[in-house]
Amino acid sequence: MKILSAEQIREIDAKTVTYDAVSSLELMKRAAKAFYYWFIEKYQDKQASILILSGTGNNGGDGIVVARLLSSSGYSVKVCNVEYSKRRSEDCAHNIRRAKAENVPLLFVSKAEEIPDFSDYAILIDALFGTGLNRDVSGIAHDVILRMNESGKTIISIDVPSGLFMDKHTDFAVQAAHTVTFQIPKAALFLPDNAPFTGEVTLVDIGLSRKAICEAETNWFFQVKEDIAALLKPLSRFAHKGTQGHALIIGGSGGKTGSVCLAAKAALKTGCGLVTAYGPKGLSAVLGSWFPEAMVIEDADSDYLSDIAFDIRPDAIGVGIGLGTEPATQKAFYRFLSGNKQSLVVDADGLNILSQHKEWLSLLPVGTILTPHPKELSRLIGSWENDYDKMDKIHVFVKKYPVILILKGAYSMIVNNETVYINSSGTPALATAGSGDVLTGMIAGLLAQGYPAIDAARMAVYMHGRTADRTQSVIHPRSFVASDIIDQIGNVYFELDNELSIH
Repeated sequence: MKILSAEQIREIDAKTVTYDAVSSLELMKRAAKAFYYWFIEKYQDKQASILILSGTGNNGGDGIVVARLLSSSGYSVKVCNVEYSKRRSEDCAHNIRRAKAENVPLLFVSKAEEIPDFSDYAILIDALFGTGLNRDVSGIAHDVILRMNESGKTIISIDVPSGLFMDKHTDFAVQAAHTVTFQIPKAALFLPDNAPFTGEVTLVDIGLSRKAICEAETNWFFQVKEDIAALLKPLSRFAHKGTQGHALIIGGSGGKTGSVCLAAKAALKTGCGLVTAYGPKGLSAVLGSWFPEAMVIEDADSDYLSDIAFDIRPDAIGVGIGLGTEPATQKAFYRFLSGNKQSLVVDADGLNILSQHKEWLSLLPVGTILTPHPKELSRLIGSWENDYDKMDKIHVFVKKYPVILILKGAYSMIVNNETVYINSSGTPALATAGSGDVLTGMIAGLLAQGYPAIDAARMAVYMHGRTADRTQSVIHPRSFVASDIIDQIGNVYFELDNELSIH
């Protein structure tokens, strides 16, 4: 799915009116209906009092149409129209007239003392500003948002939380529990800095012109199940272990051999035919008792790797998990990088070593996948002021070193040169020890099967997150562990296969 700018979204709205021969009022009604259907499915108590805070623009108009729909369905709803501007959009004014005619309770507010007592309401629906906001909120709108945030009430934002900028850092906005956004993903909704404002984000289809969306150009994408299913290769009836690729997992040190076990099993469960684990003394005993399907090469003389040398020819390599940063290990890592030409994914201590020796980054094969969490990223690219500054620095980094960077976290980002993919799957359950090791193994397994590096990165990140999504009702997120990810990989493949059969 394309992620588009506020200007592009306005253009698509206008093109929808032209291409589909619908009025702007009809488009507003479509948007309001999409929100309404989401709302009545989630909130079925019609006695709970609802206050819709609407503005003077089209987002305010959306809110007023929602009020009309809820009122006609028997919900207890009232509109507070916040007059932060002396002019209303034509569609907003039209729907105010309709609301009056339908006896929807309306209150008009232009001064702080006129703001109603929010304690009288169970739910506040935010429809003050839309995606077009380009200046700091002030005056009566600021006062209303401040009181909303202080109210302790459930706040639901229509399209975007009011006050949130689409293309720069935001310091003040509505702190929504839910954001129901219209059809086109907006990058600002998925940035960590904006988490206090966005809450849970849901996309709803409002019937925008497919042709108009297709015409829009972008380097940013929100990846969902159908995108990942389209990348999946068919499994030949004549496949055997020799045709499905050989992944090598390098890592481990004293007390950290479990990371290699997790990554190795994840690689095999992701579909590669053979996996070899390369690690320190004792790895054979640990891996053999837990995961006998893997082959093992171990450094028999040390609790950490002092050399990385092998005579096998893997198709892809995952390195760095549990590796440690002993001086001898760092030297071995350098020698390995100097001679390696295979597809590569680097994680954990591999990243930490690279951050101490940034000149070694030039040794990485083109398309190497790096998988830092935020702290590891800061060691690689330096600190940042906010998410937009961070993204600028990431783009500079991946241009200087032609790597693919996966920034792990909620809505993990995959950055490949100018292109950014924001991932849709995953829950906080993935914040558990070994989760990153499993991801490294999954990426290595996909690389070994011959997937292009960017496809392997995108598929692994989505599938990794999806394992948590699908277990929410049977494994509490607090109890979810890394081996649960591995156990669910096959079920995620079933989902992707089913998606392909549907389309």
